[in-house]
Amino acid sequence: MKTNWIVLMAILLPGRLLLAQTNLPPLPPVAEVVQRALARAATEDENDRTFNQLYQYERTRLTEYRNSKGQLKLREEKTTENGPGTSPSAPASAAPVEPPARDEPLSESHSTIRGKALKVKDYSLAELISRFQFTAEGQEIVNGRPALVLDFQPANKHLPVHSYKDNFINNAAGRVWVDESDYAIAKADLRLTQQVNVLGGLVGAVWKFTYFLERERTPEGLWYARQVDWHLEGREVIFNRIVDYHEKKVNAKKVSTPTR
Repeated sequence: MKTNWIVLMAILLPGRLLLAQTNLPPLPPVAEVVQRALARAATEDENDRTFNQLYQYERTRLTEYRNSKGQLKLREEKTTENGPGTSPSAPASAAPVEPPARDEPLSESHSTIRGKALKVKDYSLAELISRFQFTAEGQEIVNGRPALVLDFQPANKHLPVHSYKDNFINNAAGRVWVDESDYAIAKADLRLTQQVNVLGGLVGAVWKFTYFLERERTPEGLWYARQVDWHLEGREVIFNRIVDYHEKKVNAKKVSTPTR
């Protein structure tokens, strides 16, 4: 499953309901939940394609760049209509809040931290599951549906590193909510456990990263990312950066029927 989650997930929704523990069957074994979630993950690409073929929705994306003092330097905002019959999206607009210094690269195309270092979609659930230890924390209601709650942390301190992104995976911990019926990831909340260097620290470093993902299920059983938020604090070459990203899909409406 490749999904904008990772680089890969901490805000609980208002009104969240904790399932009562009385008259409930025992929780399934953690290994079983993880394996079923992995099997479900294998269908996510097809799930995404089908959702985009059947549903139209409004997508908003907001990225804010700040310097080490927390001063807003650049704000990128974009709202598009997506789904059947919509035209390709136009490039996002980038509006500097104030003229940046000559030695402060702020655009996404030149930002190591915003671009190459952290492309959340590069991470798959399969990669994560093989590297983490999971523990069951109970059951909760997420968007009206029962979910199994699992906490995760790195399985050990000596995980393999084949590319720069492995450094992020190997140092992530958090919580996932697995839908009790579909075994799809309904919500996820992760953080880095320690600083991660990019290319040995010469290009950059990330010392704080949090990521939150919330998904919603359509009546047909399709899942889509309703909300994605992440916060990053780090260094790009010699300049410190703070980046906040917010994405929402709203007004999802079925406008087509499956083709046979």
